[in-house]
Amino acid sequence: MGERYDAVIIGGGHNGLVCAFYLARAGYKVRILERRAVVGGAAVTEQFHPGFRNSTASYTVSLLHPKVIRDMRLVEQGYRVIERPVSNFLPLPDGQYLTLGGGMAQSQAQFAKFSRSDAAALPAYYDALEQVADIARDLVLQGPPNVGDGMDMIFAALRQGRRIAGLTIEQQRDALDLFTKSARDFLDGWFESDPVKAVFGFDAVVGNYASPDTPGSAYVLLHHVFGQVNGKKGAWGHVVGGMGAITQAMARVVGAMGVEISLEAAVERVLVDGDRAVGVRLESGEEVIGRTVIANVGPKLLYERMMDPADLPSDFVKRIKGFRTGSGTFRMNVALSDLPDFTCLPGAGAHHQSGIIIAPSLDYMDRAFMDAKREGWSRQPIVEMLIPSTVDESLAPAGRHVASLFCQQFAPQLPDGRSWDDAREAAADHVIATVDAYAPGFARSVIARQIHSPLDLERKFGLVDGDIMHGKLTLDQMWAARPVLGHGGYRGPVRGLYMCGAGTHPGGGVTGAPGHNAARAVLKDGTLWRRWRD
Repeated sequence: MGERYDAVIIGGGHNGLVCAFYLARAGYKVRILERRAVVGGAAVTEQFHPGFRNSTASYTVSLLHPKVIRDMRLVEQGYRVIERPVSNFLPLPDGQYLTLGGGMAQSQAQFAKFSRSDAAALPAYYDALEQVADIARDLVLQGPPNVGDGMDMIFAALRQGRRIAGLTIEQQRDALDLFTKSARDFLDGWFESDPVKAVFGFDAVVGNYASPDTPGSAYVLLHHVFGQVNGKKGAWGHVVGGMGAITQAMARVVGAMGVEISLEAAVERVLVDGDRAVGVRLESGEEVIGRTVIANVGPKLLYERMMDPADLPSDFVKRIKGFRTGSGTFRMNVALSDLPDFTCLPGAGAHHQSGIIIAPSLDYMDRAFMDAKREGWSRQPIVEMLIPSTVDESLAPAGRHVASLFCQQFAPQLPDGRSWDDAREAAADHVIATVDAYAPGFARSVIARQIHSPLDLERKFGLVDGDIMHGKLTLDQMWAARPVLGHGGYRGPVRGLYMCGAGTHPGGGVTGAPGHNAARAVLKDGTLWRRWRD
């Protein structure tokens, strides 16, 4: 049967690497099995055209938890993030523009171009959002109270509920709004200007195949603001070397601790003996035996494609079948001969180092979603463009650039039985034309492009339905109910089986939190748990 391990981890994405680190630190013998020829999952940097490198899928950082950065000593491994000089740049079709960030005074001056009332409301809005975001930050590294865990569940609920109970009644109302309302309803309570609501509302549709009118979409907005960069809450930045620099640093750290990382080692089946997971079988036929099996893949991929339904409780199989996936994401990387020149703000500037959002209103975002449901993709898609080569010269030849295009509201499954294999080029042309309408000449500057349709994201990264979150971030699939109520504590329905990916609390993004929390659950259940250090 070969060598036996304390832990076998399926998937070498960042959460798998984080989980391996904490287990190895506690003395566990760990082996990571990665299907691709490169470690890192969706957080990788790859050359997509001769001389042009970029973050292939995940493309910007904020949510990576400071504790993970500190514990893994990533800074010593070269981890470095350059903050955006302004957070976002919103070009508008009428020739105006809005920037967000660069300090309160600068943001208020920008808002005042559209509404003095909105400018005045901004400090109170940030205060309200920050109070709730602080709760989210506190809960990120805590496993949810798991239904069925008896007194452990009760104590966890009391611990975590105390933080919310400590808010004023006004702050509790803000929290309720953010967890239940649509992004439009929430933002309408604060602002009156369409551009102002759009620059905030964009966060509510990132990786969310939904309208800003969809109840609960306000939470997705919150999910994207509880991070920090270089100690600055809510900030976003460019990782020098691309997102792959994070996971390569993590791989070096765990490799030095004795963790085995096997590439091109695709898992075919989780092996179950009686009621316990005992290892995995690879597509090559090799069996890898472990005391625990930890899945850093989405719940749909794990339970529907890597496990025999007969090994799972029947109700659990039914619930996983109903677990909803599909983030509506279409992802492109482009090599550019020149920087885009925006009609509303000509020439090079700080806006090229920000998140460039093409989605000028909430109505635009709603139409994009409705188009996608009806036709497969939107006639006017939502596009966020980042140009990391403006701050990282290692990514492109001198005088050239690379851009990440994160595009939203592309149906996971095309209507009328059409395949993304036949539609991907036309959809990519549509995205390029959308940017070109705001920055004439952009289309001519594209030297090469790399396209990831929802189907490409599934095939390449194992993201079922192209879902970058491993599952929708809706109230019924969050916290203690992620992925299924009764299994929100990182433990699967089979003994010895754990989950450490974005399909568990707190969800998607490059956070490292699910990996951290899953390791704690494994150690608590195992014989070496007393070695765990918080």
